[in-house]
Order: sequence, then structure tokens, then C-alpha cells
Amino acid sequence: MLELRGITTGYGATPVVHDIDLTVRAGEIVTLVGANGAGKTTLVKTISGLLPAQRGQILFEGERIERLSPRARVRLGIAHVPEGRQTFAGLTVAENLELGGYVHRNRSAEDIAQRMQDVCRRFPVLRERLHEVVANFSGGQHQMLAIARGLMADPKLLILDEPSLGLAPVLVAQIFPLIAELRDRGIAILLSEQNARLSLAIADRGYVIENGRVALSGEGRELLRSTDIAERYLGVGAAVGAINVSRDEQLAARLRQLMQD
Repeated sequence: MLELRGITTGYGATPVVHDIDLTVRAGEIVTLVGANGAGKTTLVKTISGLLPAQRGQILFEGERIERLSPRARVRLGIAHVPEGRQTFAGLTVAENLELGGYVHRNRSAEDIAQRMQDVCRRFPVLRERLHEVVANFSGGQHQMLAIARGLMADPKLLILDEPSLGLAPVLVAQIFPLIAELRDRGIAILLSEQNARLSLAIADRGYVIENGRVALSGEGRELLRSTDIAERYLGVGAAVGAINVSRDEQLAARLRQLMQD
């Protein structure tokens, strides 16, 4: 579905990512793992058109798209849920969702309303507060709204940039099963995430990004078992944060069981 060939990009004349080759097949979760500043956000912004590619090709369903506008890429079926949620605090849930479905604005009001109801079935808290202004929503509620807004575009590929960032553990435990469920419903997912343990637990495949380059790639479970990955990203051997590591290990085990069931 998505293929990157030798993508180099950055800000201004300075490259941040270098010669990236990457694929996302239909109906799979592919995760980008790496430390903060590794280039994950730069890469996903380039895929969605928010940053231009300096070199290389981006193909979506076999067609080159690296010169297309972000709007054109949304029309093709690529939706990007950015880091930091970026919901519109002064608008209601319904108004935020309508903006997410703007690409389909030529549909009837009934079709848009039905799409909104379909999306909200996955997010009961949004359905219950559909006409409330979102300014006082919690971080988790804003993240759910951001994902729901992306789904309003009816995407074939959903790009999620750091969906667990800043969330309490109880909310993180809700987000990752939701991502797995979206994949099971046929949406391809490209997941950029610092929480390597949980993202690899639900991923079909993963790419480890270091200093703007692909350092390692493979199946999610293989990477999760890798000693090298464990030492760099999973906190193995670190006394600091041991409670959080243990919690993530337990949740990752539950997610792997969910994937098998």
C-alpha cells in the first residue's frame, strides 16, 4: 500500500532522515521505534505531505505521491493524527469530527452524520459528549478525539504519531488495543511511538530509526525479543522506572495474547 524509496528529508537544507526505505502493506500495523529526535515525526510528516521530500519516492497503491499536496493525499486515503493531538479546543466534539471529514464534504448531511455515529461507536466518551466544547477534556479524551477525527476521513492508511505521549498508564492501556482493533477492521496503521514495548507487541513489523536512518527492521515480535532492542529501548537493566517497565511488560503480554486470540 505504502512504499518509501530512498526518502531523504528535513527542515530547510538540513536533512533529518536519510535514504529511508519502508513499506506498509494493506491491513497491517507497522511501527517506527526510536528515541526522541531520531527522525520519526519528520518521516511521518513527509509521508502525509506536511514536509517535502528532498530526495526519493513515495508510492501509495503503486502511484507516486511525493509531489502531491497534503489535501490530495487525504483524498487518496492517508490520514495523519499528529503528535500532540492538536484538536480545536474552542469547538465541540461534533465540529472537530466534521473537520476531520471535510474531504467528504460533498456527501449528504445524512451520510456525514452516519459516518460520525459509526466512528463514535468506538469512543463512547465522545458519543456521550458530542455537543460539548472540548477545551476541558483530559489528555486521553483529546487523543481519542484526534484518532476519531482521523477516522472521519475514511482512511486506508492511518498514521499515528506518538499516540501514548503524556497519557496516564490506564489510558495507554486503552489506546493500544484500540489501534489493534482498527487494524483488524482493515485499516493499515503506521505507528510512530517511543513506547517500543507496547508498539512492537501489536505490530506486524517494525523499523528502528536511529539518527535518521533505519538501523534495524523485522517482525514486531522478533524485534521485541531482540537483546539489542531491549538494551536500547525497553529499559532492561535500568533501576530507574522499573515499576513502569513491569507495567508495560504486563500490558505487552496481554496485547500479544489479544493478537493471538
